[in-house]
Amino acid sequence: MITAVVILHVLVAILLILIVLIQGGENVDITAAFGGVSQAAFGPRGAVTTMQKITWALAGIFMCTSVTLAVWATRHSSSSILETSPAKAAPKTPAPAAPPAKK
Repeated sequence: MITAVVILHVLVAILLILIVLIQGGENVDITAAFGGVSQAAFGPRGAVTTMQKITWALAGIFMCTSVTLAVWATRHSSSSILETSPAKAAPKTPAPAAPPAKK
Protein backbone atom coordinates (compact mmCIF):
# COMPACT_ATOMS: atom_id res chain seq x y z
CA MET A 1 0.00 0.00 0.00
CA ILE A 2 2.72 2.45 0.96
CA THR A 3 4.63 1.63 -2.22
CA ALA A 4 1.63 2.71 -4.28
CA VAL A 5 1.43 6.00 -2.38
CA VAL A 6 5.15 6.65 -2.91
CA ILE A 7 4.88 5.91 -6.64
CA LEU A 8 1.82 8.17 -6.92
CA HIS A 9 3.64 10.90 -4.98
CA VAL A 10 6.67 10.80 -7.29
CA LEU A 11 4.55 10.78 -10.45
CA VAL A 12 2.43 13.70 -9.25
CA ALA A 13 5.56 15.65 -8.30
CA ILE A 14 7.04 15.17 -11.77
CA LEU A 15 3.76 16.09 -13.49
CA LEU A 16 3.35 19.14 -11.27
CA ILE A 17 6.83 20.36 -12.15
CA LEU A 18 6.18 19.89 -15.87
CA ILE A 19 2.77 21.58 -15.81
CA VAL A 20 4.11 24.59 -13.92
CA LEU A 21 7.04 24.94 -16.33
CA ILE A 22 4.72 24.75 -19.35
CA GLN A 23 2.41 27.51 -18.11
CA GLY A 24 3.09 31.09 -19.08
CA GLY A 25 3.42 33.87 -16.57
CA GLU A 26 0.76 36.42 -15.65
CA ASN A 27 2.03 39.16 -17.95
CA VAL A 28 2.90 37.32 -21.12
CA ASP A 29 1.44 39.91 -23.44
CA ILE A 30 3.36 42.53 -25.41
CA THR A 31 2.75 45.31 -22.86
CA ALA A 32 4.91 43.50 -20.30
CA ALA A 33 7.90 43.67 -22.65
CA PHE A 34 7.74 47.46 -22.83
CA GLY A 35 6.94 48.17 -19.20
CA GLY A 36 3.19 48.45 -19.67
CA VAL A 37 0.86 48.52 -16.73
CA SER A 38 -1.21 45.45 -16.08
CA GLN A 39 -4.53 45.52 -14.30
CA ALA A 40 -4.17 41.93 -13.09
CA ALA A 41 -3.02 42.95 -9.63
CA PHE A 42 -6.22 44.78 -8.69
CA GLY A 43 -8.67 43.88 -11.43
CA PRO A 44 -10.36 40.71 -12.59
CA ARG A 45 -7.99 37.99 -13.72
CA GLY A 46 -10.21 36.35 -16.28
CA ALA A 47 -11.30 32.75 -16.64
CA VAL A 48 -9.39 29.90 -15.07
CA THR A 49 -7.61 27.88 -17.74
CA THR A 50 -7.48 24.12 -17.96
CA MET A 51 -3.78 24.17 -17.08
CA GLN A 52 -4.55 26.02 -13.87
CA LYS A 53 -7.22 23.48 -12.96
CA ILE A 54 -4.78 20.64 -13.58
CA THR A 55 -2.19 22.44 -11.44
CA TRP A 56 -4.65 22.83 -8.56
CA ALA A 57 -5.70 19.17 -8.78
CA LEU A 58 -2.10 17.93 -8.86
CA ALA A 59 -1.20 20.22 -5.95
CA GLY A 60 -4.09 18.81 -3.93
CA ILE A 61 -3.07 15.22 -4.66
CA PHE A 62 0.54 16.08 -3.81
CA MET A 63 -0.47 17.54 -0.45
CA CYS A 64 -2.62 14.50 0.39
CA THR A 65 0.14 12.04 -0.45
CA SER A 66 2.64 14.14 1.51
CA VAL A 67 0.46 14.07 4.63
CA THR A 68 -0.19 10.35 4.17
CA LEU A 69 3.52 9.59 3.91
CA ALA A 70 4.32 11.78 6.91
CA VAL A 71 1.69 10.10 9.10
CA TRP A 72 2.84 6.67 7.97
CA ALA A 73 6.48 7.51 8.73
CA THR A 74 5.71 8.68 12.26
CA ARG A 75 3.59 5.64 13.08
CA HIS A 76 5.94 3.05 11.64
CA SER A 77 9.35 4.40 12.54
CA SER A 78 11.84 2.56 14.68
CA SER A 79 14.06 4.47 17.03
CA SER A 80 17.18 2.49 16.30
CA ILE A 81 18.32 -0.21 13.95
CA LEU A 82 20.05 -1.90 16.87
CA GLU A 83 16.75 -2.46 18.64
CA THR A 84 15.18 -4.26 15.70
CA SER A 85 18.08 -6.58 14.90
CA PRO A 86 18.37 -9.80 16.89
CA ALA A 87 20.97 -9.81 19.62
CA LYS A 88 24.06 -11.84 18.86
CA ALA A 89 25.81 -13.71 21.62
CA ALA A 90 29.38 -12.71 22.27
CA PRO A 91 31.90 -15.33 21.26
CA LYS A 92 32.97 -17.40 24.22
CA THR A 93 36.66 -17.18 24.95
CA PRO A 94 38.28 -19.21 27.65
CA ALA A 95 39.38 -17.36 30.75
CA PRO A 96 43.09 -16.66 30.89
CA ALA A 97 45.08 -19.17 32.82
CA ALA A 98 45.87 -18.19 36.38
CA PRO A 99 49.56 -17.68 37.09
CA PRO A 100 51.14 -20.50 39.05
CA ALA A 101 51.11 -19.97 42.80
CA LYS A 102 54.47 -19.10 44.37
CA LYS A 103 55.76 -21.18 47.24
